[in-house]
Amino acid sequence: MPATATPTADLADQYGGQLRVCDVQFTSYGAVRSFSGPIRTVSCHNDNALLHTLLSEPGDGHVVVVDGRASLHTALLGDLMAERARDNGWAGVVILGAVRDVAALARVSVGVQALGTNPRKSGKAGQGEVDVPVSFGGVTFTTGDILHADEDGVVLLPATTSIG
Repeated sequence: MPATATPTADLADQYGGQLRVCDVQFTSYGAVRSFSGPIRTVSCHNDNALLHTLLSEPGDGHVVVVDGRASLHTALLGDLMAERARDNGWAGVVILGAVRDVAALARVSVGVQALGTNPRKSGKAGQGEVDVPVSFGGVTFTTGDILHADEDGVVLLPATTSIG
């Protein structure tokens, strides 16, 4: 099981204005409710092929931040992809979009946060980009920054910041 992340409220108290706090109100769907790690990004819209490919690679404790343009039209992640993320060592996935298979997701030992749910599968054309800065909720997510997520929110620290 992945290590528990430092609570986001404690980070807010410790770092104040240095901490970048995402204003989006995500819901936790995975079995891991608190997670952290350096980020990788995916920008896509109703198409999860690039996310699928990324989660098939070794995750090394990273968190994938997916800018799905807040679309709830299709799910960008389901239980099989979450299991692949867990098996490949990803700490979690934060999706500005929808997920599916929520009953099964709740049993997968990986962090999953998203806006909502939809049973509809996404496209598989491979449209989008990986490891590009994505912005939402008042912050820009850049590959390598350190993300902490729990039921209080999603926050970012620069990669050069040490917690202590």
